[in-house]
Amino acid sequence: MRWLICLVGLLCHSALATEKEAVDNVISNLHKFAAQANYASYFAQYDEEAIFIGTDASETWTLEEFKNYAKPVFDRGSGWTYKSRERHIYFSPNKDVAWFDELLDNASLGLTRGTGVLIKTEGGWKFTQYHLTIPIPNELAKTLTSQIKTFSAGNKKPVE
Repeated sequence: MRWLICLVGLLCHSALATEKEAVDNVISNLHKFAAQANYASYFAQYDEEAIFIGTDASETWTLEEFKNYAKPVFDRGSGWTYKSRERHIYFSPNKDVAWFDELLDNASLGLTRGTGVLIKTEGGWKFTQYHLTIPIPNELAKTLTSQIKTFSAGNKKPVE
């Protein structure tokens, strides 16, 4: 009986490891295809209902809006390069939704954070949301948020 319990536990752990590896590959591929400015492969990682949330408060885009933003950039062959420092992946109890957070390095922005949600589809794991942020050290938060408030007020944009 004890061997049966161990076997079931091993199989469950193995299945989760396989799903985690699959999700990890999709996230890594997203970064790889962006760095290569590979438009078709990059956007193949997204579900058709996906949302992309960028670093600017105005950047909450549907997939089509994000494609329109990215197409000219990718057409120039530049894309964008983010290298993962550290990544954590989590799953819903039924293992059909995964979410993650990771710290990323970018040449122009420095340290950034990517977070997102992936769903398991018939075609494999797909991004349904991706969110890029710039983590602000607590010691700088008051100064930076004050600057953001001033900027937003000066541009007559609502401060959320």
